Formats: sequence, structure tokens, C-alpha cells
Amino acid sequence: MGLFKDAGKAYKPAPEVDLGAHSDEFYLHANVKDISEQSVTPIKPNLSPAERVQEAASCLPPCLDSSFTDSASQFKRWTIRDFFRAYKSGETTPLEVARRFLAAAQETEDPKLHMAFFISYSHEDILRQAEESSRRYHRGTPISMMDGVLVAIKDEIDCMPYPTTGGTRWLHKLRPCIEDASCVKQLRSCGAILVGKTNMHELGAGASGINPHYGATRNPYDINKISGGSSSGSAAAVCAGLCPVALGVDGGGSVRMPAALCGVVGFKPTSGRLSNSGILPLNWTVGMPGILAATVEDALITYAAICDHLPFSQPTFLQPSLNFPLLDSMQSITNIKLAKYGKWFNDSTIDIRNCCDQTLKMLSQHYGWKIVDVTVPEIEEMRLAHYITIGSECTASLAPHLSKLDYAEIGWDARVALSVYGSFSSRDYLNAQRIRNRQMYFHKEIFKRADVIVTPTTGVTAYPLLSDAADTGELDYINGAALVRFSIAGNFLGLPAVTLLVGYDKGGLPIGLQFIGRPWSEATLLHLAFAMQTLCIKSYKRPKVFYDLLKKEQA
Repeated sequence: MGLFKDAGKAYKPAPEVDLGAHSDEFYLHANVKDISEQSVTPIKPNLSPAERVQEAASCLPPCLDSSFTDSASQFKRWTIRDFFRAYKSGETTPLEVARRFLAAAQETEDPKLHMAFFISYSHEDILRQAEESSRRYHRGTPISMMDGVLVAIKDEIDCMPYPTTGGTRWLHKLRPCIEDASCVKQLRSCGAILVGKTNMHELGAGASGINPHYGATRNPYDINKISGGSSSGSAAAVCAGLCPVALGVDGGGSVRMPAALCGVVGFKPTSGRLSNSGILPLNWTVGMPGILAATVEDALITYAAICDHLPFSQPTFLQPSLNFPLLDSMQSITNIKLAKYGKWFNDSTIDIRNCCDQTLKMLSQHYGWKIVDVTVPEIEEMRLAHYITIGSECTASLAPHLSKLDYAEIGWDARVALSVYGSFSSRDYLNAQRIRNRQMYFHKEIFKRADVIVTPTTGVTAYPLLSDAADTGELDYINGAALVRFSIAGNFLGLPAVTLLVGYDKGGLPIGLQFIGRPWSEATLLHLAFAMQTLCIKSYKRPKVFYDLLKKEQA
């Protein structure tokens, strides 16, 4: 605190201080810089969720090719706008789509598949919402573009009428769900059909998505492989076509890792941009809601719906104004610099490294974006500091319940995690925050040289699901470390990040590339992801488990 170490200053008696317009009193400028983003539209404050969705819809290209086509499979992945158009034209109704969803969801529970996408869903509640939405379309009064669109919710987020289990057999008994989380309320106010609670890694304490209580969520590209976690069910449900978007929670890559492994978009905004109200407080300084979506456009529309002003407990006065990217612009944003730390970037499998390098070459050739070589120092220290932070906060949150808990009700991996978490001291936590501040400085300096940091999203693609792990919980810490390798900065430093499918490994499993941005640069990240999607979309392949809820597939 240099203010208290500087040489003393003689202050005038208060009555002698000139308060007039021409006073010679010294003012110290804070040197605050506005965030400048290209090709964006500012969003007025105090708009309703439906009004924000309308603003986002006006940013979309006029004519989207909604089909991701490869000549062998005629793969089509339908967007929010496709569902909206089908409902408005009378081609189908939300009720018909909801019935198809329920039939598909039931099929995924067949022992031959046992995909374990959902922990709970209610036929009656889904059909009730769909009937109400269908009546609105019949009257010509849909609430928004999201009216009648199916949205799944991770079982870490409160959503009536379901309990919030956190992937456990016991937590919902001690913490009942009494109302929707803030983000769920906003989706409901847009007319979205909330189709149930998706499976997750128990307590979010792992990256595989293997849950010994509700089943291991399987990857739609290969049902013998993991889906990733902890937002496993949300990623896999979107991948399989059961809904165009789903909500997850990202405390250590828990949205972006399963998104990458399942080949969908995973988007985590800046910490504080979305409300944590109604989300299990397992890691309050690193965790927040995130979006899993079929396309970047769907991620934008969903983001628009849920990025409302935060409650009083989460002040917004430090946030810059909200911007949406103008994706309807014929040209992508220019003069983009991508920061790449080669040693870190290359710490992945050969397939991932080659695929991501090839994508960067395409971006450079097509858009003229430049690669800036940098070093991100002390990555291992940052990983450990994040682990101490997330573990300490989880222990503090669950402390009132752990003394009453029968540990036989917990999977082996969650038991190990809770044991390690409980070993951290307050000094460990405080030292971790010192490393956090140090890393914030390093990243701030990197962002003076580049617009975003680019990395693979994971160090490995989806690996085999072993039967013993499905019964007890995942204890593969080598693969777990490889999955989480590139995710930490987004959570520990609160930075926005987005992952997108850019290719496949030799076994046909998805590979994701990640952009990490400056604080509050969500519009830029989505614009860059959209530009990358435009180049990669023609190579997208149909998952082995996929459902066409609009029933437009060619014979």
C-alpha cells in the first residue's frame, strides 16, 4: 500500500479546501479502459429475457444452413431457429416434438444403450409445458424464439418440480429444491420447455461423467467411451439431438470438457456475468452456469435469455455494458491475434495436436488472424491452487452435512476427493489466492499482446468406459489430469471461454479447440467461435446415437 509509505502530505483545514469548478485539487486517474469489441451491438439494460432473445435473434445471419451434412449420413442438427420456424409454420408443434423427445429419452434407457443422460424427467410436466406452448403458437402469440424449445438442466441447478441431487443419493434430502434457479426462471419466462435434470459426475468431483448411482453417461459417438464431465448428461443430450441446448455448471472445465468430448459448443461466460442463485454452492468463486449447444448461434440465444441483472448479493456495478456479436456481418472480425503457448498447446495426443494446428492454419489463411507465441508461466502451480480452492470451498459448503453422512452412499472417487479436500488448511487456501492474483497479472499482460488465448480443449479424446469404474466411480487420475489440462484459467481467473468441434481423432471421436478471452469479452469469443464454425461445419459427422426430433431426415 504505497499510499501509506509515501512521504507525508500537509492537508489544508477542511473549510479552506476549494470545492468550486476551478479548484486546483489534485485528482488521481484510475486509468480504467473500456473494452473495445468489433462488430457488436450494445444491449440496453433492463430488457426482459424474451426481449434479449429478440435482440440476439436480430444478430443472426439471415439464412442459416441448418443442416450439418456429410454425404454418407445426411447429418442434420437442428437449431433453436429451426424449431421456431417449424412451430410458426405449423409444420409441427411443441407437443409433437415433446412426445418424440419422451420416446427417444425412453429408448436411451434401454439396456442395449443405457446412455444415462437423465437423472429425472417427468412425462406429465413436459407434456403440460408443451401443450401450453402449442396453444400460444396456435393463437399466434409465442413468447420468444425459445418458446417450445427443449432445454435440459444439469442436476446441480434448481429446476422445479425436480429435486437437485448434485449426482448424489443424499444431498436433495438435506437441501430441498423449492424454486427455480435464476437462469431457469429466465428460460421459463421465454417459453422454453424444461425437459428434466441431466446426469452429472457425483458432486462435480470428476471429469469423466461416470456416476455409480445414476449410471455412466455414454458418449453418443461411441457408447463404450466416456462423455466427459461433470456436465456429462447435458453435453451428451445435446450431442444426441434430444435438445438444441442444455445448461451445465463449470467449476473446472465441467461444461467445456464434455462439450469437447461430445462434439458440441461449450460456453462459459466471465465469472459474475450470470447469476449463481439456485445453483448448488459447491465452489462459489470458481463455478458458474454454462451453456452447451448444438451451434454457436444457439449458445448466443441462450446466453441472451439468461444474462439478466444479478441479485443484490452479486453486484453488477463493475461490469461493462452487455454486447451481442453481429453474426449477420458478411465478414468476420479482423486483426485478431491468438496467443499460443507452444509447450502447453502441444501437451496433448498427436491427433489433437495435429487437428488443432491445422485449424489454426485455416483460421490464419482464411481470416488473416495471427498467432502470437507467448509463455503462460507456472501452469502447474495454477492447477494446484485451483484444486485447493475448489476443494476448500466444496468442503466448506458441505461441512454441515458431512458429519451426518454415511460414506457408503458415496462413490469411491467422490470419497477420495472429499478426503483430500478436507486436508486443506486455511493457510493453503490463502496461499492459493496469492497464486490466483499472480496468475491474473500474467494473463492481463498476455491480453495486452493478443485478443484471446488458444488451446486444445482437452489433452485426450474420450477414453474407454470400464465396467468396474461404472460400478464404483472413476479413479483414472492420469486421464483426468489430461482432460482438465487446459480448463483451469477460465475458472480460477474467472475468464470467459468457449470450445468448438474442429475435427476427429483416428477413431472418429470429437476434438475441441478452445478460445479463452479477456474478462467481459463474451461477444468477441462467440464471434470468433462462429467464424471457426463456418470453416469446420462441413466436416461434422453424425453421432452413432442421434435423434431427429423434427423428423426431416431423408430416407
